[in-house]
Amino acid sequence: MTQLTAVPGGAKPIVSLSDVTKTYSLGKVQVPALRGVTLEVYPGEFISIAGPSGSGKTTALNLIGCVDTATAGVVMVDGQDTKLLSERQLTNLRLHTIGFIFQSFNLVSVLSVFQNVEFPLLLQRKLNATERRERVMTLLEQVGLEKHAKHRPNELSGGQRQRVAVARALVTRPKLVLADEPTANLDSVTGQNIIDLMKELNRKEGTTFIFSTHDAKVMNHANAVVRLADGKILDRITPAEAQQALASSGGH
Repeated sequence: MTQLTAVPGGAKPIVSLSDVTKTYSLGKVQVPALRGVTLEVYPGEFISIAGPSGSGKTTALNLIGCVDTATAGVVMVDGQDTKLLSERQLTNLRLHTIGFIFQSFNLVSVLSVFQNVEFPLLLQRKLNATERRERVMTLLEQVGLEKHAKHRPNELSGGQRQRVAVARALVTRPKLVLADEPTANLDSVTGQNIIDLMKELNRKEGTTFIFSTHDAKVMNHANAVVRLADGKILDRITPAEAQQALASSGGH
């Protein structure tokens, strides 16, 4: 078990993984994705999860995001043990607390860009139509898609769809945003704009971000880098230390 803690005075973690294991069954073969991971993330942190493909980054995010369940161990999100929650309670936690930027976008093909971003707000039922429109259009402007509001996802490039996914994850102003390779399909300028937007929300709203990345430039913006390998946490280090480790391994 790898222990990982960075405790600001008196704060309670918004995410806590305790000796978490996740094993997938492929026929008769058991494939371990996470092996005894312990991790605490505190409100307002901007954390990067780094590691090679297959290291367990996406699995960790899926467990924290309540889109998958652990084989063993405890996953706490916003003070709640996710294993003890009903399906409705999990849905409410995802809807009101978590924003998730999926690597595969997960956009609804029959809805326009505007409707895709608005959808979580409709489910929340907190804002009226005018407030929803203002919130959605502000975010579409921030990700550079205001002119594409009426387009469907299949009329967009991969990079544009990624930006829709970012806007949808941020539109509810969640406490916690999980981002699986948020800049993977973006050119460097657009990727930088998305990271700047995330950093601004982190600074102004205190939004907690946990994102996986292979991109050393993106990693550099984190206030800590959690390195995973073979389903285990290697360490929790600074971005500068992560850059040194990348350089010494030849970038792998």
